[in-house]
Amino acid sequence: MLFSAGKVFERAGINISRIAADSLPAAASSARPELAGRPYHACGMSLIAHPRNPYAPTVHLNVRHFSTTDGQTWWFGGGMDLTPCYGFDDDCRHFHRLCRQSVEGYGKDLYRDFKLRCDEYFRLPHRNNEQRGIGGIFFDDYDAGGDHDAAGKLARSVVEHFSEAYLPIIDRRTDTPYGERERNFQLYRRGRYVEFNLPRARGTLIGMQPGRHAAMQSWCRCRRWRPGLRIRRLKPAASRIILPASIWLRATGFEHCRGSCRAGGKMI
Repeated sequence: MLFSAGKVFERAGINISRIAADSLPAAASSARPELAGRPYHACGMSLIAHPRNPYAPTVHLNVRHFSTTDGQTWWFGGGMDLTPCYGFDDDCRHFHRLCRQSVEGYGKDLYRDFKLRCDEYFRLPHRNNEQRGIGGIFFDDYDAGGDHDAAGKLARSVVEHFSEAYLPIIDRRTDTPYGERERNFQLYRRGRYVEFNLPRARGTLIGMQPGRHAAMQSWCRCRRWRPGLRIRRLKPAASRIILPASIWLRATGFEHCRGSCRAGGKMI
């Protein structure tokens, strides 16, 4: 399902898919190469939303399940992550707080582990490991120690926490005034989104297998590449350009972002 040219969202896509084939593609078995070529079935749901307002962040949600046809090998994957053009500390803390809540009670240190995996996954190696956004949680090849019910409940919990994690941020930022400068920077940052999806996103690589056509339908049509772009401080003063991975939450509470990119100078 695809939404386009809306008042709040410029483009958003929700895909629900179910696949069965005789040969598991390499893109889906990179962590377990011994399974390449095995018969399999998979199902998943993916959501990507690009808001119209540059101060409202792009969001991604995904859950999926893979299994060999004989049922001997299976796993869940998924997560949610936030990609702001202009970052607000309160938004980032709120999003990560809900990410943490979504996995609480399913295992020790899952938020920490999934958060670090997200930071590692959503980056651009060809741009000095620039982060795509402020992260969230990401998990793959997850089987909860062989407990299928527990692994499935965790994946469901991530989906159930998504609305509370994202919608309050949209409510706060949708009506923020902006101009041409902010719009141009939004289009520039969307180019980075594409640069990640084409060479690195496992879901995109799987979706681009022969006979499948929906992998790129939720990409926003407005993109620009501008080498050497320099930016100046933009209002409101509370917003910042956030690129590196940061520690937004600790077990005992919140911590101010560390390592945020300065709001001036050359973009990394």
